[in-house]
Amino acid sequence: MKKNVKKNSSAPPRGAKKGKNFPLSKDPFFSSESRKRRKIVDDEIESGESDEDNAFVDEGAENEEFEEETADEKRKRLANEYLEKIREIARRGKEREDEEKDDDDESGDEGGKDSLVAQILQQEQLEDSGRVRREIASRVLKPEARDGFEVLIKHRQSVTAVALSDDDMKGFSSSKDGTILHWDVDCGKGEKYQWPSYEVLKSHGVKDPQGQAARHSKVTLSLAVSSDGRYLASGGLDRHVHIWDTRTREHIQAFPGHRGPVSCLTFRQGTSELFSGSFDRTVKIWNVEDRAYINTLFGHQSEVLTIDCLRKERLLTVGRDRSMQLWKVPEESRLVFRAPASSLECCRFISNDEFLTGSDDGSIELWTALKKKPVYIVRNAHPSSLSYPNLETKENGAIPNGCMGNGNANLNTSHSLSAHSWVSSVSVCRNSDLAASGAGNGFVRLWALGSDKKDVRPLYDLPLVGFLNSLTFANSGRFVVAGVGQEPRLGRWGRIPAARNGVAVHPLKLS
Repeated sequence: MKKNVKKNSSAPPRGAKKGKNFPLSKDPFFSSESRKRRKIVDDEIESGESDEDNAFVDEGAENEEFEEETADEKRKRLANEYLEKIREIARRGKEREDEEKDDDDESGDEGGKDSLVAQILQQEQLEDSGRVRREIASRVLKPEARDGFEVLIKHRQSVTAVALSDDDMKGFSSSKDGTILHWDVDCGKGEKYQWPSYEVLKSHGVKDPQGQAARHSKVTLSLAVSSDGRYLASGGLDRHVHIWDTRTREHIQAFPGHRGPVSCLTFRQGTSELFSGSFDRTVKIWNVEDRAYINTLFGHQSEVLTIDCLRKERLLTVGRDRSMQLWKVPEESRLVFRAPASSLECCRFISNDEFLTGSDDGSIELWTALKKKPVYIVRNAHPSSLSYPNLETKENGAIPNGCMGNGNANLNTSHSLSAHSWVSSVSVCRNSDLAASGAGNGFVRLWALGSDKKDVRPLYDLPLVGFLNSLTFANSGRFVVAGVGQEPRLGRWGRIPAARNGVAVHPLKLS
């Protein structure tokens, strides 16, 4: 019977006349069904299985078809999720306005929400394109004597990295003691991430640590959080990029590939695309959603120290080769900026065409994509307690070479005499003119970034003892978070025993 069924399945119908073309749509050879599916159907005819079993097979095949999501369907799904997120933000803003006005009239509520959503989306589009910059620096009020940094989370050793979620509700910190903490910004309640067993890590592709990595395999140097707050990426001395699920705090994946410690990480805004920089002088691109490696960027001649990215596929990196590089990923090209300092330690995007850097000679540099040299330099931005020869300045504090002096400095020396005055971290409040910098001299300094004059003006000093290894602003500009340690992030060039290892938060009052 099996032979007869297969023979009849490929033969033309009985009513077909010779000489007439047989329609190809009825030929099983041109059927869209897979061979595996046709074999299942044939087996059903041969074995005479019940209709209930056949229905089970068809249902499984249909589920497999629905599981496959096209690229357009995925984009539509992500767009709907993002729109729902914006609507939730608009709803919260509307509730706050209603509470302030004490207005019980609910007429036109939906229309007001939709218009608010449209305003939020339009404002985000203008900010992402770099055409609009939020004026926050002029609204920051002078901190009062009772205001100060409050230690929110404690670590046993120096904090190396701090990251905030986009909604400013969750925070993440890592330390030289190998711990990664997940904490709530409001109450400060923290939970520890548990490293999986070595067998689990090995199943993810983690190789046997060698050399220094064998002794400090869990030391984490960098953290990054995705825009949707779902993924946390960490990297350190074990030379791997680890991916964690922030909802369950479970380890998801480990990406091998770097030949040196992973010193910096960043997500591209609004995507699951991850960039990692390493001491092996390379930058690698990963897709966290697909758990895939994408590409490797070569160009630095020494260790990559800091990395930053906005919504565009542009990447900003600095390294110990005295260069800052702007990578245009789709065009596979880069712009190289040479720093006057011996080494650039940190960098941040101000907009798509403006950048801020800090160096180990104690200066802060403002850059634009149109010039290969800094357009403005603040010398000795974090003066230490060491005595320097007096520097002649003009009445407005400007140095004759076009730079601004800050306190006492010696411009004849190309390197700071103390590690306490190295600018170890800078941060910029997203799409605004407010910036902050930190060193080891006992305070965080706030800066106002001028868009017209292309200058950097000091605002206020926020006292904090210790090496400021990481700084980040809340997206709302309501507070600044600092990762403090007794030692610098990447070494032990100095030590401040009086410092408290942990995460400190300072509120900012806006007018």
